Amino acid sequence: MRAPFELTVDSGGDQFPVTGAMPRLSWKFDPAGVRPVFEVEASIDGAPAPGIHSTSLHRFVSWPWAELSSGQRVSWRVRCIQGVGKSDWSKWAAFEAGLRDEDWTAAWISPVPTPDAGRADRPAHLLRGDFHLDAPVASARLYATALGIYTATVNGERIGRTELSPGSTSYDRTLYAQAADVTDALVPGANRIEIELSDGWYRGNVGAFRIPAEWGDELAVRLEVHVHHADGSRRVIGTDAGWTSSASRIMRADLMDGQSVDFTRPASDDVAVIVGAVDAPPIEWSPAPPVRVIEARAPRSVHAVGEGVWIVDFGQNASGWVRLTELGPLGTVTTLDYGEHLGSNGDIDTAHLDSTRPGQPPVVFRQHDEVTAGEAADVFEPRHTVHGFQFVRVTRRGAPFDAASITMQIVHTDLARVGTFACSDEDLNRLHQIADWSFRGNAVDVPTDCPTRERLAWTGDYQIFAPTATRLYDVRGFSRKWLRSVRDDQLDDGRIANFSPDGRRIKHHLDDQFAMMTGSAGWGDAIVAVPWELYESSGDAEVLAENWEAMVRWVQWALEKARTERHHARARRHPHPEPFEDYLWDGTFHWGEWTEPREKRADGTPIDPVKDDPMTWFMADKGEVGTAYLYRSTSTLARIAAVLGHDELAARYTDIAERIRSAWQAAYLRPDGTTATDSQASYVRSLSFDLVPEPLRNAAARRLVELIRSAGTHLRTGFLSTGDLLPVLADTGHADVAYELLLQRTAPSWLNMIDRGATTIWEDWEGIDESGVAHESLNHYSKGAVVRFLHTHVLGLRQAPGSVAWESVVVEPVLGGSLTWARGMHDGPQGPIRVEWRIDGDELHIAADVPAATRARIVFPDGTSHEAGPGAFSGRRPLPHATPHLTPAL
Repeated sequence: MRAPFELTVDSGGDQFPVTGAMPRLSWKFDPAGVRPVFEVEASIDGAPAPGIHSTSLHRFVSWPWAELSSGQRVSWRVRCIQGVGKSDWSKWAAFEAGLRDEDWTAAWISPVPTPDAGRADRPAHLLRGDFHLDAPVASARLYATALGIYTATVNGERIGRTELSPGSTSYDRTLYAQAADVTDALVPGANRIEIELSDGWYRGNVGAFRIPAEWGDELAVRLEVHVHHADGSRRVIGTDAGWTSSASRIMRADLMDGQSVDFTRPASDDVAVIVGAVDAPPIEWSPAPPVRVIEARAPRSVHAVGEGVWIVDFGQNASGWVRLTELGPLGTVTTLDYGEHLGSNGDIDTAHLDSTRPGQPPVVFRQHDEVTAGEAADVFEPRHTVHGFQFVRVTRRGAPFDAASITMQIVHTDLARVGTFACSDEDLNRLHQIADWSFRGNAVDVPTDCPTRERLAWTGDYQIFAPTATRLYDVRGFSRKWLRSVRDDQLDDGRIANFSPDGRRIKHHLDDQFAMMTGSAGWGDAIVAVPWELYESSGDAEVLAENWEAMVRWVQWALEKARTERHHARARRHPHPEPFEDYLWDGTFHWGEWTEPREKRADGTPIDPVKDDPMTWFMADKGEVGTAYLYRSTSTLARIAAVLGHDELAARYTDIAERIRSAWQAAYLRPDGTTATDSQASYVRSLSFDLVPEPLRNAAARRLVELIRSAGTHLRTGFLSTGDLLPVLADTGHADVAYELLLQRTAPSWLNMIDRGATTIWEDWEGIDESGVAHESLNHYSKGAVVRFLHTHVLGLRQAPGSVAWESVVVEPVLGGSLTWARGMHDGPQGPIRVEWRIDGDELHIAADVPAATRARIVFPDGTSHEAGPGAFSGRRPLPHATPHLTPAL
């Protein structure tokens, strides 16, 4: 039998994985019997680890030997020794332990401050350390981190491929380091390390209103090089008082606004660095993959819009920057302005990304880079900023511009793909592509809402998209890293911040107006929903354990608010509360459904309740939403408690959840199955969250369909419920309506975005209106959650109810929309599951490949089912005249 493969540890890293002292091991394998047993052996720093470890597990196997020390290098392999037959040993896999916090010896050093030019206009700093090596180098590792964004070179050679290091975290509590192999960069004799350091996430601008982050005032770097000489001796070189600081050629660097570089700037005098000026948290090692330049993209077109001004179209909205390899003669100034949209004059238009507040001047959006050419053949690549864009305006006076010299560098977290989808409808394939691109553009170290205007990791956005993200990419490490920031930013009373990392540090500004808008249903519930999704998709119970306390604090805060606060409108109607109202969460602020399609005035202009009457919107009763999410989070918390062995708490939260469901029904559900809100969103949510009792589910689903038909077969759902709309329709026997909405071409609809040229998902359903005017962000991935339906229903591949880590799956295609075939793959923890179906005359042919440790149930539209796996399945059945009731998707 085949040897185990895809050996991994649950840690990130650039050139090699870097772990803590007790890593967990995982691998995949081909069928090896019902209960395979594995042996694991390892070599640590070249010496065999004591003994061979046996296990029946193959996911998240606890490190079976002694804790690893700082810098130890591990090779390990695994084989199957029991099952159908023994396997060969796997190939060796390798990782290294990072430096423990207590083992760092280097000092924190800071550059000498420059006169403050104001936010977004601060320069970067150049820190330099020189050292001499007396013997040949056998091996060397560089460990570094910063309060700010840093790039490093050794003897002029760039170190590693990681971008935007050390990443976005809640810097008051968590800081990650990076490790690199610098063996080949060091030489006997004189050596030099240079670090360019800028504000980054640490003290740069954040959010739509460009408010400086408040993590700290002083930038700083900590770096060590551990050298192993060929003669067996060792040496550690670290940042200390001997390092110097000077002005960088980066004249301006802000993560949001852009970067300016002057290659003609002469070197400035070196001055001594400042030592020990910062108080940093312990240094750790990230579980997430690194941010990298993922691909380079040539322009699709370049055209002049004036003398010395060109518009470059890269054909795809994405996150990153451009690389310029030709800068013109000495002193030539080239400016670059980035945007998502071209106006009617063919020039970049970013007005849709400006931010306004009542009574205040607008904050004009900009993403602006600038470079002044030097004498050498310099290359401009602004790695101390990042932009969201499809178009770039290049302005260069007095010198030509060679279109072949510019490329788009697409930059985001280097996530491994786990899911694919294709079908006979090219529009749906395109929809899948733009949703995928939209997530990629927002997966820049943390899951942001958009890569332009705000670039904040809003909790609501990711709890909506996480179930889709797990179908597209391996996001477990990426999500665990982000959840650490969510926990770090949690308020003392249990509330979850609206976004994390929270550079505004709302937990320390409770008198701020924004603090009153913190603790919303559907946003704070991410602390429960995202870990549960990660557990179900991966089987990693540790992600539940590490978030357990934060989950409980959040749910307990919401329960207390439900018990003690009532919405003023309900209090007026019912001065004496009924007992069930102790479980209605209506007395605190909720963002609510958010961005439902807007009604229009007679003149065709959209009505915006938030901007037109913000106080009425703020004070509106959104208890239906709040109570529904309180039920979902509490019932999920009960399931999590059971997984973690907290049996008494599981029983307690199960009981509380039932009380919340009864309260929701008493307050918001009528005897005929309609809801008090009577909106598409309310029916989607109540059916998806299982709030409607079984005898009324059909009536509620019929009312949902009536509302869709009365809207001209258009959706009217908003931020929270759109992703569940099509699955709810299909699972309640209305797949035909689901397909009509999916394939609807007029706004509001997904295909209308495609018809109007979208290359990513828009924030507003009419992000580019009929007049060609842009509105809001054009790269906002939440509405892209619809593509999960393409996987779970169109392809028909989903986990069976109660399954974890894809151990049991259902393959049950939902036919419709004139589709004649679909195929896709999900590479889960057990290995790749491949499904393809095709209509052949009057028959449906389904083929599937099922990996080891997975069982599948294949369900044909006529209701016939077959048990399958591991291995290949192929079957045919006649097409029925009507589609039967479907197995609900998870």
